[in-house]
Amino acid sequence: MSIDIALYDGRPNSGHRTAPRMLHLSSPGEALDDALARHTDPARHRLGRIDPYRDTLFNEQDAGAAFEEATALIARCTTEAQRAAVRELRNLLANCAAIPGSWLVLQGD
Repeated sequence: MSIDIALYDGRPNSGHRTAPRMLHLSSPGEALDDALARHTDPARHRLGRIDPYRDTLFNEQDAGAAFEEATALIARCTTEAQRAAVRELRNLLANCAAIPGSWLVLQGD
């Protein structure tokens, strides 16, 4: 199982005539799955809402709030692969938060 992360300039599947443009696609691999499963709480963290089997969407406001969670998550990771995967996620969260109207889609298997 692996989560892919896509950054769009608008909401995907919004039903508008023009589809949003994908700005970036990343595949951090199973290390991100491991880090999220071991170190997040769905009841307390936005990152804990990420479902490894379904798509999870973050708008720019969610991404901005989840950025701080990702920063804290890096310190709790136990391997360099997990830290690298969470840093990639954190960078995409920062990009999403900085682009008005953008969405980050975490695509589960």
